[in-house]
Amino acid sequence: MGSYVPSTRSQQEEMLREAGFSSMEDLYRDIPDELKLKAPLNLPDGKSELETDRILKALAKENKEYLSIFRGAGAYRHYIPAIVQSVVNKEEFVTAYTPYQAEISQGVLQSIFEYQTMICELTGMDVANASVYDGAVAAAEAASMCRTPKKKKVYISAGVHPDTLQVVKTYCWAAQDEVVVLPLKDGKTDFSSVEAEGASCLILQQPNYLGIIEDARAAGECAHANGMTFVLSMDPFAMCLLPSPAEYGADIAIGEGQPLGMPLSYGGPYLGFMAATSKMMRKLPGRIVGETTDAEGNKAYVLTLQAREQHIRREKASSNICSNEALCAMTASVYLAAMGPDGMQEAARQCYSKSHYLAQQFERIGLKRMYEADFFQEFVTVCDNPQELLKKLDAKGILGGMPVEGGILWCVTEANTKEEIDALVKEVSA
Repeated sequence: MGSYVPSTRSQQEEMLREAGFSSMEDLYRDIPDELKLKAPLNLPDGKSELETDRILKALAKENKEYLSIFRGAGAYRHYIPAIVQSVVNKEEFVTAYTPYQAEISQGVLQSIFEYQTMICELTGMDVANASVYDGAVAAAEAASMCRTPKKKKVYISAGVHPDTLQVVKTYCWAAQDEVVVLPLKDGKTDFSSVEAEGASCLILQQPNYLGIIEDARAAGECAHANGMTFVLSMDPFAMCLLPSPAEYGADIAIGEGQPLGMPLSYGGPYLGFMAATSKMMRKLPGRIVGETTDAEGNKAYVLTLQAREQHIRREKASSNICSNEALCAMTASVYLAAMGPDGMQEAARQCYSKSHYLAQQFERIGLKRMYEADFFQEFVTVCDNPQELLKKLDAKGILGGMPVEGGILWCVTEANTKEEIDALVKEVSA
């Protein structure tokens, strides 16, 4: 808001006169007197810029900055090229408002179009949207897409992120849909209990919350054999190394876009992404930008296929998405453009190889993996007292893995160096 200039007192008085009021108090004359504030708010006096700066710096010193991070569990530390924040921090982009007026919003609309295009390239799907709040919401919205009057049962893997499972359950509770959680067997989803009757979709996460690479192709075949839509949630970097959602046979591809240029930042803001086959295109919620030509034949971008009004119809709404997520979408598209296909693949290879190196080093010192299945960038080790080990690492400036039932979920990305990994192993073995 660097260019924002508040109205002056004389301008305020002019506006009051034009509206037919004699004073600011007159403007609120219809408000009952007992509801009006009679005394100043009980707030401390304002601070000068220098005083505020000192207070904030003192507060910042209370934060703990870890020398190395080995925790993922849905929020990942990746290298972010400097150009990403340089571009998206420009004040003309900092808005959550929907670009309804295409004639004055071509830049924002084009950025969304480019984001959609890149998501389609990553997922292999035909069409993508924007404005999805996070990966958990994307899963819940995907379940809503698949609902029909006769199909109100959602199958979801126990291997999805716990937050995703809770959000899907909440959405389905409101819609009176049944949620069936498929259990894990040796770390992978067991599809043996799937039945066709009343089932709308099957939701799987690849890799799953425990980091294990699922048999997503078999999941897709199971879903389609039982007349269900196959919804695959997938890590953006995993798509650069493993088959794409389209190659796995997914009808809807979803996921958490935080790894695409969004820093950890105390948990937000994050970005959900959604893409689908052309068959599911008209059920996609959120904003969809299309490319066309104007009256003079010039390239132009417009919101297409649907109107936002379909999402603001209370109990008749087809989606809960309303506010625009264009800034996060732009962040992802700038990040993807800066990294390029080669950069994304190299980062994915490093996530895979470095995490496997850590697993091998843990094995060498007697810290065993809980599951033998292959993994991408996260894995679980057996640990009787996770908190004790994590507290020990914390004292050394190392953020260890996420405590899970029976062990610790460790994560390694391209941002971790070999020296950091070796230092972690040394501390664990001490």
